[in-house]
Amino acid sequence: MGQKKDLTGSEKSKIVRYLAEGCSSLKIAKLLKRDHRTIKRFIQNSQQGRKKRVEKPRRKITAHELRKVKRAAAKMPLATSLAIFQSCNITGVPKSTRCAILRDMAKVRKAERRPPLNKTHKLKRQDWAKKYLKTDFSKVLWTDEMRVSLDGPDGWARGWIGKGQRAPVRLRRQQGGGGVLVWAGIIKDELVGPFRVEDGVKLNSQSYCQFLEDTFKQWYRKKSASFKKNMIFMQDNAPSHASKYSTAWLARKGIKEEKLMTWPPCSPDLNPIENLWSIIKCEIYKEGKQYTSLNSVWEAVVAAARNVDGEQIKTLTESMDGRLLSVLAKKGGYIGR
Repeated sequence: MGQKKDLTGSEKSKIVRYLAEGCSSLKIAKLLKRDHRTIKRFIQNSQQGRKKRVEKPRRKITAHELRKVKRAAAKMPLATSLAIFQSCNITGVPKSTRCAILRDMAKVRKAERRPPLNKTHKLKRQDWAKKYLKTDFSKVLWTDEMRVSLDGPDGWARGWIGKGQRAPVRLRRQQGGGGVLVWAGIIKDELVGPFRVEDGVKLNSQSYCQFLEDTFKQWYRKKSASFKKNMIFMQDNAPSHASKYSTAWLARKGIKEEKLMTWPPCSPDLNPIENLWSIIKCEIYKEGKQYTSLNSVWEAVVAAARNVDGEQIKTLTESMDGRLLSVLAKKGGYIGR
């Protein structure tokens, strides 16, 4: 009678019946020709029933640790709760507890930003979602530009500030000290770029097409004929993108009709590359970081983009089916990002 891994459903039923008849576990093992330990284990587990969930006691901090947290919050006003507690060498405290403690001595706020959507916009968003509902989004190249400044987005530098403490002084420069315009694309699990637009160049139709000629086309020409045949190019409705000049230029490259995705107005929440920009900005501006030159902020963008792996990009591009369903469910309303 070899010891087997699992009892079958019929064997379990027989064990219950034999127990009701007053048979011992040893006798049941002989009747079923199973190992005695297997029978005993089943009987013990069935008698114990489901184990009750044991609530683990929350980590409590001492008055001394609380004073250290307060001092750290004053010294690190833009840090996260995790960074503040780690600087005090306080471990094992869950995020909910950390925030509850900090809420008594500090506060943090963040404004919501949403594109204005009128009735016409919502109808066009619904029509777009219906049109592309059956699209294979792994074939879509999602593109967009992002401007990064030396000081970060307006109001980005937020964090925990102790009560009675003043916010730290940040460099204040006109228009954020200038910035760099970055273009990139994502398709399936691949990142195309990022590419830097030459400083001082304003993207009109001609300069946009020339930029694609110098950057995107180099990547595109290396792809196979089958890839080019199936790829769909996505760009938003910026004037330099939607002009007749740009449309004609793309058509000459074979990107026209169904290969050029139509895009609804006021819909950054539908473009997954916007989430990529958020990931990069969170990295380059963490803890309120500022830069002193355009080259340094560009190098930070390249380094942050290099750290974004294929799985993260794939997660973004695979989210499109859910976004379309959300648009339809909300009747064209904003879905968040």
